[in-house]
Amino acid sequence: MKFNITGRNINVSDGMKDQIDRKLGKLSKFFKEDTICNVTLSTEKNMYKVEVTIPVRDGVIRAEETTSDKFQSLDLVVDVIERQIRKYRTKLLNRKQAAASFSDSFSDEPDDDISEEEIKIVRTKHFDLKPMTPEEACLQMELVGHTFFVFQNGDTGNVAVVYKRKGNSYGLIEPEY
Repeated sequence: MKFNITGRNINVSDGMKDQIDRKLGKLSKFFKEDTICNVTLSTEKNMYKVEVTIPVRDGVIRAEETTSDKFQSLDLVVDVIERQIRKYRTKLLNRKQAAASFSDSFSDEPDDDISEEEIKIVRTKHFDLKPMTPEEACLQMELVGHTFFVFQNGDTGNVAVVYKRKGNSYGLIEPEY
């Protein structure tokens, strides 16, 4: 696995790069050699945020942690990423139809540490999509007290989702056809 280390509002020291290589390097056994792991360190108001993003065939494995110590943030984010990888690998190994896509991103060694959680859909909702702007969708989301809202983007005509992010900001998800 290769590391792409970036610092925002912070200079990443050689010592920190070594820690990243050492800590995240232990996860290399799960991936092929050409997999790129993006690590972003940032600081704001004496808090250090470490974000790790690893693209896989069916999506992305991502985690971020913020603490007052950059090394502690790194330790916490590595723990989260490791749990996500183990869970993802175990699920892929247990699905026979996903065996081909598994081999593209991961090694074939099974991992017995994680038990697969059963996914159970307990409720289905049907509703009419109303054309609106993303800003209007955010207001509607706040009115109903949800953390996401599905709507038809009046500008593009496509289905889109707005969601609430950490720090009271919003995100917009739009599919590409």
